[in-house]
Amino acid sequence: MLAGVIFDFDGIIVDTEPLHYKAFQEILVPLGLGYDWDEYLGHYIGFDDRDAFREVFRLNGRGLSADELQRLIGEKAGAFQKIISTGVEPYPGVVELISSLSGRLPVGLCSGALRSDIEPILAQLGLSRAFDSVVTADEVSASKPDPESYALAVQRLAETFPDRPIIPSACIAIEDTPAGIASATGAGLKVLAVSNSYPSERLYSAIRVVDSLAGVDYQSLLNLF
Repeated sequence: MLAGVIFDFDGIIVDTEPLHYKAFQEILVPLGLGYDWDEYLGHYIGFDDRDAFREVFRLNGRGLSADELQRLIGEKAGAFQKIISTGVEPYPGVVELISSLSGRLPVGLCSGALRSDIEPILAQLGLSRAFDSVVTADEVSASKPDPESYALAVQRLAETFPDRPIIPSACIAIEDTPAGIASATGAGLKVLAVSNSYPSERLYSAIRVVDSLAGVDYQSLLNLF
């Protein structure tokens, strides 16, 4: 029985990865730490902001203090807010799917982005009240592929709906990256993957891969069990 659906954000609801990449480069290039889009896709796309900065400094053999890390995260967040202020477009079918599930099933959001990055976009899309629980990078100690964020997302749904048997194996995560799939499956969830960011062969750990959420509905999700 399907007990809940948990959506990733970047790469599932909106295509913000190019926008995050641009914001990162605005901060990193002046420091001599810039990298190209292919490297972002191949190495950094699964990290939250905190771990992405840690990783680029590590790979370049440079130290990074806690204070400097917080400053960089803040600067990148500011750059991202400027970029999204002109508006973003959702992926086909995703707003319709979320809206159709909201109120019918417990629906969560589990993202490696900062809450301050997410909330303005949800407001733009009319989804501010669509999720029963939201887990962001601000609330976990390790980014995907670590299962911490999905474990917390299921826990919060269960706390919000104490009369329902919400356990990981009864929940579906909707993801677009190998790191996201690993995080969800590591927490015990089933995964529907969408090939928005990676070719389908890279998403083999999911129980089903689709090329779009357009046409995916409640019955489609039930059929995954």
